[in-house]
Amino acid sequence: MTEDSSGTEPLEVLLKSTQDLLKPEVLVREATRDIVKEEIRRHLEKTLHEDPSLEHDLKDAVRALLEARALEYAAVLRVGTVTARLGMAAIPPELRSALTRDVVDLISKELGQIVEKSL
Repeated sequence: MTEDSSGTEPLEVLLKSTQDLLKPEVLVREATRDIVKEEIRRHLEKTLHEDPSLEHDLKDAVRALLEARALEYAAVLRVGTVTARLGMAAIPPELRSALTRDVVDLISKELGQIVEKSL
């Protein structure tokens, strides 16, 4: 790649993205879409407030969906755990000890990073 093409390429990308932002038909379409979404949201909220039973049913359905997702993730973790155990059982005993240490170190490191990010 020559120096000229790499020097103008970022400039061309910037110009293209700026031109895209200035297209009024895109802005109007996006703004109209947002307005329509807001109107639909208001109508649905009004409908829910007028029918407490329906609002309660929706909340229960969303809660059930979230619980189902959590159960799905737990099942995937269990499958992963069993798969790892199967893999460990299939390797020769002399390699198992070293591999176990490596896996434990890796998991400890990953969990530490997850905990740090969550704080």
